[in-house]
Amino acid sequence: MSGFIEGDSRNQSTLLPDCLDDYITKENPVRVIDVFLDSLNLNNLGFKTIPANTGRPSYHPSLMLKLYVYGYLNRIQSSRRLERESHRNVELMWLLKRLTPDFKTIADFRKDNTKAIQKVCREFVLICQKLNLFADAFIAIDGSKFKAVNNRQKNYTAGKIKSRLKLIDESIAKYLKQIELTDSIGLEKSTHKTEKLQKKIDRLTKEIEKLNTIQAQLNILPGKQLSLTDPDSRSMSSGNGRGTVGYNVQTAVDTKHHLIVAHEVTNNVVDRSQLANMATKSKQVLQVDKLTVIADRGYYKGEEIKACEANNITTYLPKTQTSNNQAKGLFGRHHFIYHADKDEYICPAGHTAIYRCQRKECNKMIRNYWSSACIGCAIKNKCTPAKYRSIRRWEHEEVLDKLEARMDSNKEMMKIRKCTVEHPFGTIKSWMGATHFQMKTLQKVSTEMSLHVLAYNLKRVMNILGTKSLIEAIQA
Repeated sequence: MSGFIEGDSRNQSTLLPDCLDDYITKENPVRVIDVFLDSLNLNNLGFKTIPANTGRPSYHPSLMLKLYVYGYLNRIQSSRRLERESHRNVELMWLLKRLTPDFKTIADFRKDNTKAIQKVCREFVLICQKLNLFADAFIAIDGSKFKAVNNRQKNYTAGKIKSRLKLIDESIAKYLKQIELTDSIGLEKSTHKTEKLQKKIDRLTKEIEKLNTIQAQLNILPGKQLSLTDPDSRSMSSGNGRGTVGYNVQTAVDTKHHLIVAHEVTNNVVDRSQLANMATKSKQVLQVDKLTVIADRGYYKGEEIKACEANNITTYLPKTQTSNNQAKGLFGRHHFIYHADKDEYICPAGHTAIYRCQRKECNKMIRNYWSSACIGCAIKNKCTPAKYRSIRRWEHEEVLDKLEARMDSNKEMMKIRKCTVEHPFGTIKSWMGATHFQMKTLQKVSTEMSLHVLAYNLKRVMNILGTKSLIEAIQA
């Protein structure tokens, strides 16, 4: 190999062996993990830091945490893969001081310290706050569906069972006709075919019994869903059975540095009731008096927006269009102008719709308005096929009117939301791979998500400040 760069002989011995620390550069991210976790009071976070007086000594929680944070930072979530890496990875040899825990010990640590591990993620967010990385108090909220350890075929809903029973009935009817046709021919070969078809019918009959049993279980379950592998996972589809079986992960992301301020794993299919919850959590983490929040129309719900305003949280999100009047060529709700001083609406024809009555609908007090001029109106055919065009108004509708006015004067808000909150989801899902979560049940999945969020935030801050600056800030 003359003329090329040559390495040392594998059999060459040295008088003074290299120090393991020499292989880890001062800018290596593994040094941030080491400094950050050494700075925490693990006992206050809920880890068991006092060893038992009897039995074999255990690994210190700090060491196991370092192993997991390194693994999630480098897209290694499996306990078996982490065990292999501890034997061959120089960075892990340095971080773990050449200790090599087995995969069962590694897996049990994550399983047995779920709440404590989630608190570690929050501790790094507090460090980011001290570094003044959340100075703007401006966040974007969004949710995304993550796959659980549960196959679609092992998730049952009432719609899926009804569809499956219908297909089974059609199959049984088809097999019975084939048996009748085969028996009418009367050939010797037909006996074998009849037996084969009868076995298929028996198998389908057993499946009907199984589905009926599951249907009985669904009737008593609160969510009307049953997942056999991961009982807390839910079908995140609209009922066609083709959606993801998993969890709906909510995040609140800082608009300036794209750091995840707060997150929560839920098994709610829709985001409608998550706005106030995530905004309030973010406000508590940031410890600010005022907060600005942007979200998509999936979060639009009057009660949630009102709760945010009561908590001094300014919201930006587009209004949902629940009426199909415009699709029918009729005037939409926005064509009717409300005058608060007179408590009345002016319709497109110029007539006045006054307050008539109110009633409670879904725990909301709804006020109804209509005009007596509807009967003889010249453009009534463009407004409503009913006798009168009724305009329904929530008693706290002024909160939604203020939101709509803010949206009209800040058209760029949705662009900010899109380029802020979508980035972390895409990055984390890329790290996870096709299978997403490795653990089962909501509590354990929340722990796994916390490790992903911590790894994401660590990498973001290292890119923003640099490794050395972050280490100095943690040690300060």
